[in-house]
Amino acid sequence: MNRNYDDNAKIIKALSEPSRLKIIDILSCGEKCACDILEEFEFTQPTLSHHMKVLMDCGIVESRKEGLWSYYSLNISNCNRLILFLMNLVTDTEDCICKNKSKCECK
Repeated sequence: MNRNYDDNAKIIKALSEPSRLKIIDILSCGEKCACDILEEFEFTQPTLSHHMKVLMDCGIVESRKEGLWSYYSLNISNCNRLILFLMNLVTDTEDCICKNKSKCECK
């Protein structure tokens, strides 16, 4: 299994901020305009832009422009890869990272 620790750590770090987790929750309902997301918070548009940039830089959120408006959505493929990575990290006994399987406690 390709574990991609660096890429996944970048995503997990981005998600470790409560406002960003809430943004992911909001986007789980579908594509949203920045103005709609902003209504859910008590911070400024530049702060939202910062959070969105972090989420886009790690590949978990995508954006598109339509006129003056920015629309955001989850990158479902990358979200699924993160979920699979975390699931395999704690449950994968066949591809255990242990070098010496005889001493591995995850048999």
